Amino acid sequence: MKNVLSFLLLLIGTAAWAQLPAADDVKTSKGPLKIQPLNHATMALTWNGRTIYADPYGGAKTFQGIAAPDLVLISDIHGDHFDPATLDAIDLSKAIIIAPPAVVEKMSEAMKAKAVTVANGQTVSKLDISITAIPMYNLPESAESRHTKGRGNGYVLKFGDKTIYISGDTSGIPEMRALKNIDVAFVCMNLPYTMDIKEAASAVLDFKPKIVYPYHYRGQNGLSDTEAFKKLVNEGNKSIDVRLRDWYTIK
Repeated sequence: MKNVLSFLLLLIGTAAWAQLPAADDVKTSKGPLKIQPLNHATMALTWNGRTIYADPYGGAKTFQGIAAPDLVLISDIHGDHFDPATLDAIDLSKAIIIAPPAVVEKMSEAMKAKAVTVANGQTVSKLDISITAIPMYNLPESAESRHTKGRGNGYVLKFGDKTIYISGDTSGIPEMRALKNIDVAFVCMNLPYTMDIKEAASAVLDFKPKIVYPYHYRGQNGLSDTEAFKKLVNEGNKSIDVRLRDWYTIK
């Protein structure tokens, strides 16, 4: 009976995994970087024998079939980025957590023991990955805005010779537009929390990543039109590879 139950649980987990979009591979000087879209702002990156979770959210079911993380990145205090219930549900036994001060302040003592606090402008190196925290905030700046400057982190990560940008929740801020030599970018677009597709496309055309994934694109009125975003970007620059993936397969 125990073996039958284990088999059924495996089938259920495999079914949940099968509905995810296929992972993409990006070549780096130290082997492939595997990119697995998961849920809203959540992704798994696998590189050089390490697994990285970004903004784990949605419970343990989000990560069925994926190795336990060696590194966890958290961008902001909001529940779709910092989700204590999900963090408690997944295996963090070997994980290092990278988070801004505002997030670390809200952690349990057990979670804080695993955390490395990184504020805007700071760079740390963990597991042979350079991690730079950059601002993420709403425009126009206001003390009442959903995302104030300095509270949350976008991240610029270096995997061998490739540089990856994860925007977090942000408008098309000057710090994003000024980025250079980004190989892969994950750019948010959901009103009223971040920006619309026109602002996102404008920012992307300024910093010119080689590959861009629209992510975090569910807003108050449903899903943003990522096809229209792709059209706007490629009308301005045909060389940018806009990759559309379904970040909302997990229910």
